[in-house]
Amino acid sequence: MRLLADENFPKPIVEAFRAGGHDVLWARTDLPGTSDVALLDLAEAEARIVLTLDKDFWQIAVQRRSPLAQSGVVLFRVHPATPERLAPLVDAFAAADTSWASHISIITIDGIQMVAARRK
Repeated sequence: MRLLADENFPKPIVEAFRAGGHDVLWARTDLPGTSDVALLDLAEAEARIVLTLDKDFWQIAVQRRSPLAQSGVVLFRVHPATPERLAPLVDAFAAADTSWASHISIITIDGIQMVAARRK
């Protein structure tokens, strides 16, 4: 999978995805200081799924002039967002037999909610 992990995503999870053979850009080291809007634009251009703990990505994705077509946003919601608490949510994401592109998704301990990116 081609992923773009937001800078707030924990390093151990980024490393685990990479060790699993996934192509992961991590904003903290690969794109430091890049705005959320620019990250989402890059994800769309490179067909990457954005992994984030930041609910602002939801609004940015919904308000884009061009709806997401090749990328998607996956918001992980757990408090506190430690690698140990995120692990079951990340496992659910990795095990889901779904296409994340063109969707804005939220993963919680209660499950996965997917919403199609808004079309204008």
